Amino acid sequence: MGGRSENPELWTFLESLRCGEHLSGTVTAIERFGVFVALDDGPDHPVFPCVGFITVPELSWRCIEAASDVVRLGQRVSCEFLQFDTWNLEARLSLRATQPDPFQAFAGSVAVGQRLDGQVTKLVPFGAFVRVADGIEGLVHLRELSWTPVQNPSDVVQVGEGITVVVTEIDRERRRLALSRRRTSSEHEAHTPWLGESLRPLRSEGSASPVRPWVVEVEGAPPKAVGRRCRNAVGTKGLGVAPRRRLPGAL
Repeated sequence: MGGRSENPELWTFLESLRCGEHLSGTVTAIERFGVFVALDDGPDHPVFPCVGFITVPELSWRCIEAASDVVRLGQRVSCEFLQFDTWNLEARLSLRATQPDPFQAFAGSVAVGQRLDGQVTKLVPFGAFVRVADGIEGLVHLRELSWTPVQNPSDVVQVGEGITVVVTEIDRERRRLALSRRRTSSEHEAHTPWLGESLRPLRSEGSASPVRPWVVEVEGAPPKAVGRRCRNAVGTKGLGVAPRRRLPGAL
C-alpha cells in the first residue's frame, strides 16, 4: 500500500492514535465486508474512500445480516480505535465498543439450569441457534436437541419454531451461551423416571433401629428394597449392600 516515505502524513496520523481512543467521523461507503468512515481529523486515503474502517462484526453486539442494518450513508458515528492496519494503512474502528454489551447484562440475570423460552433462528450442521432475549442467541448442540440420536437438526426443530431450553453454560469472556432442548422437564423426566420416585426408610418389624433397608416407592407398584444400611460393610452411616454369608465348605 505504500511505506512511510510515500504517505508520511497518513503514517503520522495513524501512529498518533491510541487503542481505546474515541474518534468521530461520517460514514462514506457501505460494503458487504464493512463500513468506511471519514474521520474528522484524518487525512485522505490514497486508495480507499477514507482512512477509517469498521468490519461488520464490530458494528453491533447483535448478529446482523448486512452493515446497512446498522448504519446509513452520511451518518455521523463515534467509534473506538482498535488498531493501526499497517498493510491497508487504515484505522480499524469499532462502533459496538462504544455501546453496552447486552450479553453481560443477560449473563448476570440468568443461571445455569434455568429454563428459557426462545425461537430457533438458524440451523447449522452441528446444532441450532436459539434467540432467548433481544439480541441474545445461544447454541443448542446436536446432541442436546434430543435424547435420541439426531443426524440433522431439521429432524427435530425448524427455523422460526418456539422451543423451551435449559441453560447449560454461560461464558462471559467469549460471549457464548450453551443451551439444551433435551434437558427440559418433560423429556428429561421421561428418560430419568427415578426423578419422580421417592425414597423412604423401611422400618424392621418390632424395631425402631436406624439399621434398615431403603426402598423406592413407585406409584402403583409395591415398595422395592434397593440397598441396606450396614454397619460392618461401610461404617455406621454409610449406604451399602449387606455382606454375603459364606456357606459351609465354600472357599
